[in-house]
Order: sequence, then C-alpha cells, then structure tokens
Amino acid sequence: MPELPEVEVTRRSFATRIAGARVLEARLGKPLRWPLGCPPESLAGQTVGEATRRGKYLWLPLDRGGLLLHLGMSGSLSFGESLPPGGPHDHFELCTTQGTLRLHDPRRFGAAVWSPALDASPARELLGRLGVEPFDAAFDGALLHARLRGRRVSIKQALLAGDVVVGVGNIYASEALHLAGIDPRRPAGELSRPRCERLAQAVRDTLARALEAGGSTLRDFRDAHGHDGAFQQQAGVYGREGEACRRCGAPVRRITQGQRSTYYCGGCQRR
Repeated sequence: MPELPEVEVTRRSFATRIAGARVLEARLGKPLRWPLGCPPESLAGQTVGEATRRGKYLWLPLDRGGLLLHLGMSGSLSFGESLPPGGPHDHFELCTTQGTLRLHDPRRFGAAVWSPALDASPARELLGRLGVEPFDAAFDGALLHARLRGRRVSIKQALLAGDVVVGVGNIYASEALHLAGIDPRRPAGELSRPRCERLAQAVRDTLARALEAGGSTLRDFRDAHGHDGAFQQQAGVYGREGEACRRCGAPVRRITQGQRSTYYCGGCQRR
C-alpha cells in the first residue's frame, strides 16, 4: 500500500507541473471506493492550484473546491502531455492544458472525491480522524507518549492505526521500531517517555530516508514520472527474514500482527 513517502513522492513529481493549468475535462472509468461527488463536466474550465498532502491523501485545489485523491492499496498517479490510451484499470483522468493526471488502480480501493473545501464535507470527515504529521514540529516524544497512554495494542499496531501519527505504514513501522530498538509486540501504553523520544526520532529519520530514496516499490508503486522507489533495497529488517541484522548480526524474525507481516531483530529489539 502506498504510504506517506510514496504519496509525497507522487505529489512532488506532478504538483508544480499541473499548477496553473485549466481543466479541459474529467473522465471516469469503473467506480472507485467513493463516487466523485459532482458532475464531471462541472470541473471543466477551472484552474488547478498546487497539490498538497495530508496523511495519505492528496488535495488538488480548484477554483471551486478541489479534489481529494487517495491511492488505495495499489494505485498510482501519472501525469503527462501524451499519456498512452487509458486501460481497464485507469479509473479517473483530469485532462488539463498542461497534461493529463490519471489514477491507475487495479484493485479500485483508491478514490477521487470532490469537496467544496478541506474543512467541509466530505473532506472534513475523511481527514478529521488523522493523527499528527510526522514532520510537524508538534510531533515529538512527549506527544507520542501522551497519545499512547492507556493503549493495550502493540506499538506496531498503534503506529499503523494512523490516529496518533499519520503515514507510518507497515514497512516504515517495522523499520522505525528497529531503529529505535523497540520490540514491535510491546504494548503501546507501556512505552516510557525516553523510548517514545527515540521512536519519534526514528519515525522521522526512517520516513526522511524513504523520501530521499523515492519511496518503496514492492509490487507496482511508481511516481507520476513512472519511476520506482528504492528504499526497500536499504531496509534494515523488512523483507529480510532469516538474514543477519545489519546492526548486531542476529537473525531477522518475521511474525504476523493484525494480518500484516512484522520484521524485527530479537537481539536489538528487546521488550
């Protein structure tokens, strides 16, 4: 699933290129998770602003409202002046004077939803339950410690929930916990303030490295230029079951938490 680094890499790959363009038409393919929410023809003639991101959502402002875009489980956005003809998995296109923005999603869990504003429905409801941004100055050990207090779920699952901090997906949760030296099975509410300080910094460091590497491509992620991510090639534990930990040499282990694979080092990550 595309997480914060992949979504941010995607945003950066087309945001400045589409800013200032005039919409010529919007085209719909097969239905996605949520309906567009407006007649496609109503978007024509509007000017596109520069895309921003909140969690795993992209906001594409228009003269009247904007489009909230989500890549779902396997979606990707492409943008160009001469894209090839759309296929059966291309479900939304915004054709503009500067190129076409296309949402490709084989599993159709993605979304393109119109909202009159970010603080109005439906954007308000979709974004309202999201936690703090990991690169926000407000995200630190004190905030993490306060928001985890009383939580009995594992720290790995708490990170994935997205209501404490957004964008820490399965790969990055495993990597951040390894970097912080925290066992992924430890109850979230039991983390001390110093461990929360280490974890907050590890989350930021992990996501920053992922952004520099263009995100992770395990199956089909591509940015709007069609480029793969490379973070998976430098992962410390993710996808490395049975291999030696790069830090201590102990074998990397894999367990299942919440139907997701978790990778960790039994030597470095103590309860």
